[in-house]
Amino acid sequence: MATFLYKIGRFAFRRRHFVALIWVALLTLAGVGAASAPTAGSSSFSIPGTEAQKAFDLLESRYPGMSADGATARVVFRAPSGEKMSAAANKAAVKKTVKALGDGSEVTSVTDPFKTHSLSKDGAIAYTQVRYDVSGMELKDASKDALNEAAQEARDTGLTVEVGGDALQAAPETGSTEVIGIAVAAVVLVITFGSLIAAGLPLLTALIGVGIGVSTITALAKALDLGSTTSTLAMMIGLAVGIDYALFIVSRYRAELAEGREREEAAGRAVGTAGSAVVFAGLTVVIALVGLAVVNIPMLTKMGVAAAGTVAIAVLIALTMIPALLGYTGRMVQPAGKKSKLLGGGRAAKKPARPNMGTRWASFVVRRPVAVLLLGVVGLGAAAVPATSLELGLPDDGSQPTSTTQRRAYDLLSDGFGPGFNGPLMVVVDAKSSTHPKAAVTKVTDTVKDLKGVVSVTPATYNKAGDTAMITVVPDSKPSSVKTEDLVHAIRDAGGEIKAGTDAEVLVTGTTAMNIDFSQKLNDALVPYLALVVGLAFLLLIVVFRSVLVPLKAALGFLLSVMAALGAVVAVFQWGWLAGLMGVEETGPIMSMMPIFMVGVVFGLAMDYEVFLVTRMREAYVHGEKPAQAIVTGFKHGARVVTAAAVIMIAVFSGFIGSSESMIKMIGFGLAIAVFFDAFVVRMAIVPAVLALLGKRAWWLPKWLDRALPNVDVEGEGLRAHDTDRPKDGDADEDRKLARV
Repeated sequence: MATFLYKIGRFAFRRRHFVALIWVALLTLAGVGAASAPTAGSSSFSIPGTEAQKAFDLLESRYPGMSADGATARVVFRAPSGEKMSAAANKAAVKKTVKALGDGSEVTSVTDPFKTHSLSKDGAIAYTQVRYDVSGMELKDASKDALNEAAQEARDTGLTVEVGGDALQAAPETGSTEVIGIAVAAVVLVITFGSLIAAGLPLLTALIGVGIGVSTITALAKALDLGSTTSTLAMMIGLAVGIDYALFIVSRYRAELAEGREREEAAGRAVGTAGSAVVFAGLTVVIALVGLAVVNIPMLTKMGVAAAGTVAIAVLIALTMIPALLGYTGRMVQPAGKKSKLLGGGRAAKKPARPNMGTRWASFVVRRPVAVLLLGVVGLGAAAVPATSLELGLPDDGSQPTSTTQRRAYDLLSDGFGPGFNGPLMVVVDAKSSTHPKAAVTKVTDTVKDLKGVVSVTPATYNKAGDTAMITVVPDSKPSSVKTEDLVHAIRDAGGEIKAGTDAEVLVTGTTAMNIDFSQKLNDALVPYLALVVGLAFLLLIVVFRSVLVPLKAALGFLLSVMAALGAVVAVFQWGWLAGLMGVEETGPIMSMMPIFMVGVVFGLAMDYEVFLVTRMREAYVHGEKPAQAIVTGFKHGARVVTAAAVIMIAVFSGFIGSSESMIKMIGFGLAIAVFFDAFVVRMAIVPAVLALLGKRAWWLPKWLDRALPNVDVEGEGLRAHDTDRPKDGDADEDRKLARV
C-alpha cells in the first residue's frame, strides 16, 4: 500500500493543476446541487420491528387522511388570577382564537376546549389542539406566524397563553462557538507548523471536504429523507478528521524535507507513510459509522452513512489535494525544525538541540510504566463512576429551557391536568379478527381503567369499518418516568390476555411509547454493535500492526475512554455539574442514542490516534530499534502532531456545544471530552506504559497468521528502494520554479 500511495502522492504533486481542478469542480457541482435542491423537511422517525411502530403503521392504513405524522400545536390558556376560563370575556377570547387558528391553509382540525371539556378541574386552564397536514419542519412560515399572532392576540386580552407541540419546531442553530472552534484550530496549526501557509493547508482542504460532503447531503436531503441533524453531524466529524488527516501528511512532508529529500519525493513519501495511516484510520471511522446500520433505525443509519461519506471524502482529499497544494507552495512550507520568521526564526542556534517534549515524556513513561498505567486507569475509572447512574430517554418539551413558550405550555398542562397529560398513551385495538369488535374494545377500555397509574381513559374512536379503535390513556406520571414505562408494559401484558380471549390485538403507541421502544431497541443493539465494530476494527489493526496484543490493548483503552466520557456526560447533563458553563439550562435523562452513538464515533476517532502514534513506533521497530527505544522514537516524531490533532478535534467538537439543539450540544460535549481522555490519557500515557511493559511481546504474531495476513506495508518498508534517489538537475530546476510560485 505504501508504494501505491507513494505513486499517488507524486502524481498529485506533478499534476497539481489537474487534481485541484477536479476537487474545485466537485465542490462547485455539489454547491449547485444544494442550491437548486428543494427544501427538505424533518427526517421521518420510524423504528421498524417495534410495537409502537406497528401500531402507527396500522393507524395510517385504517384511518386514511388523519395525517398521523402531521405537526400539532397545543395552545394553552390560563385565566388571570382569581378568574375562571368560563368567564364570559375569557370564553369569548378563546373562541376568537380557535376561529383564527382554523383559518390556516395547512390546518386540518382545531378543537374547541369548551366542547371537548378540555378544562382543568379548577377551571383556570384550558387548551386547544391544532393539527396540520404537514410536519413541523415542512410547515410554512405563514402558518407559524398565524399561530403566534393568534396566541398574541389572546394574550392582549389578559390571558396567559403558551404554545407547545412540534408546530414551532425550528432548525437547530450551532451558534458562534463553532467559528471559535475553527479559529482555535487555526491557531494550533500555526503554532505547530510556524507558518501561515502550512497551517492554512489543512484548514483549506478540510473546509473543501466538508463543503462537498454537506452540500451533497443537502442536495439529496429531500430525496433520501435526511434531517438537519444529519448535515450537522457530518460537518462536525468531517471538519475534525479532515484537519487531522491533512495535518499528519503535511507534518510528515516537512519531516521528509528535513532529511534532505526534494519536494516531489517528500510529497510521495509523506502520502506513502502518513497516508497509509490516514487510510486505515479513516477506515476505522467509516466502519464505526456505517456499523450503526445494525441498530436498524433508519434515521440513525442515514446519519452514520452520511457522516461516513464525509470522512471518506476527507481521506481522499488528504491523499490527493494536499500533495497537489504542496506543489503550489514551493519553499513556503519549510522543513521540520526550521522556524519561520513569523515565530522569530532565523537566529543561529548556539546550544545543542534539546530533546523535545514528546521524547522526554516517552522516556519518563518507559522508566515508570507501572505508575503511569495505574494513575491513568484509576483516573479514567473515577471519571466513569457517574455512568453507573445513567438514565436514558428522549427529549421532549419538558427538557426545553424555561424561557421557551413550549416549556411554559408543558408546565401549564402539568399544573392543570397532571404530569402524565404531556405524554398520553395511544392504545390501538385491532379487532378485525374478532367476532365482536365492540365488545373486545369495551373489554380493553375496562381493563386499562383498572390498571395502576392510569388517570383517565377516553372513549374509543372507531374507524369507518368499525374494526379498529383508538383509546387515549393519560398516566399519572410524567412521560420520561419509570412509572410511565411500567404502565406501558402493563397494558401490553394485559393485551396478551385479551387477545387470547377475543382475538383482538392490543397495541400501545404515541410519542411516549415510541420513545420507550426506541430506548429498548438501542439497548438491545449495543452489544451486537460493539462486537461488530470492535471485531472488524480489531482484524483491521492486526493487519496494520502485525500484532495481536497491540490491537487488543487499543480496544481495551477505547472502552476506558468511552466509559469515562459517558460519566462526564452524565455528570453535566443529568447531574448538572458545570451545567451553567456548558449552557445546559435543564438537566434530565441522557438521550437514548448517546451511548451507542458515542461507542461508534469515539471508537473510530480513538483508533485515529492509535494508528498515527503506534505506526511510528512500529516503523522504528521494523527498522531495527529496540522496543523501548521505538516507543521514544514514535513519540519524538508523533507526539507533537498527535497533540495538535487532538487539540484541534477537541476545539471543533466543543464549537458545537453552543448549538440550540440539545442532541447536538450533548454530542459535541461528549465527543470533545472523549477525545481528551483518549488522546491525552489513553494514547499518550496508558499505551506507551503497556508497550513498555510488554517489550518485544507487544509485536508478537503467530507465524501461521503472519503468513496468512496480507502485507499492507503501513510503515513504508517498500519505499526504502527509493532511498538512493537524489535530486537531479531537472528536479533542481523544478524546485527553483516552485520557489518562485
